[in-house]
Amino acid sequence: MLKSINKVIKILTFSDVLLLTGFGFVSPIFAIFITDQIQGGNVEVVGFAAAVYWIVKSALQIPLGNYLDRVKGERDDLWFVVIGNILAAVAVFGFIFSSLPWHIYLFQAVYSLGMAMNIPGWSAIFTRHIDKGKEAFEWSARSTFIGIGAGISGAFGGIIATQFGFNVLFVGVGIFALASAFLPFLIYKDIFPKDHAYSRAPEAKALQEPLLPKG
Repeated sequence: MLKSINKVIKILTFSDVLLLTGFGFVSPIFAIFITDQIQGGNVEVVGFAAAVYWIVKSALQIPLGNYLDRVKGERDDLWFVVIGNILAAVAVFGFIFSSLPWHIYLFQAVYSLGMAMNIPGWSAIFTRHIDKGKEAFEWSARSTFIGIGAGISGAFGGIIATQFGFNVLFVGVGIFALASAFLPFLIYKDIFPKDHAYSRAPEAKALQEPLLPKG
């Protein structure tokens, strides 16, 4: 049945799988990184880091979504996905050089900006190109692949951090995020460069949890 999924949906799905699988390596243990590796890091800092993500992302996501709706075509949607994922990678690499709580807050803000761009852009393209009559299957396939990837990466994230350190782990996660950013270029010629007649599906992309925390 997977062969029946169109190219755009496949690439978008695999891009999300790469992004969230990479995040899955660090998500379960990010609080440990903050408390053990950050000067003055404690449970309070962990909570504020999550708050920065949700507040910044929530403040930006609707305005950015409205902007995408006003611009003709969907090349802008694709660029939002690409740039958003690159910003997520920048945030992850930034944690390598973080030593104080404000560093964590700064890169959480960068990450939240990236996801505020990714989610409306990704959702817009996915909604327009989803195969009619296969909406439930294709959303389920996306969720399944992401769940498998995040589950596997979650199991190994702690092992990698213990054996090689958090810096190696963050480098790996950043590489996954960069790969997810460039994968959408494979469908650049397949998306609508200007207004196009299409039918919209009512489904919306499942809420993206923050990387740090992300789930």
